[in-house]
Amino acid sequence: MYEKLLREAACLGIDVYEWDMPQRIKGLYGDGVIIINKHVRSDVEKTCIMAEEMGHHHMTAGDILDQSSIANKKQEVKARRWAYSKLVPLQAIISAYQAGVRSRYEFADYLGITEEFLEEAVRYYKQRYGISKTIGDYVVYFDPLSISETNSEY
Repeated sequence: MYEKLLREAACLGIDVYEWDMPQRIKGLYGDGVIIINKHVRSDVEKTCIMAEEMGHHHMTAGDILDQSSIANKKQEVKARRWAYSKLVPLQAIISAYQAGVRSRYEFADYLGITEEFLEEAVRYYKQRYGISKTIGDYVVYFDPLSISETNSEY
């Protein structure tokens, strides 16, 4: 998935670099450039970071590094929500279920994301939709994450 995001970034004209940065900073975006901390070794974690930084490209403007500003925090949330929708669309959760996935670890593995990122995405969906969301013949429950099939014959 990381390679796919790199290709997508290139198509959007975004340059991506891996640089040596303080460990607390995992990624940055500015002026069409994404920087990923080279200390992040896992492609799965890089995927999550990359998606959020691409979210900044699509959803935010200006320097939002100062997170004591409410306006900047709101832009950070917009970028994260974009990343959740990109990497954890509800249809992908249903596809994972159809493939036999049942545990959170299996969902994260199937989607190619970290368990922490999955948790954050599920928390976001629960805030947005409530306890569940019906999609076609399936109900996705957010707490705990589970899927059930509705009986479409009735």
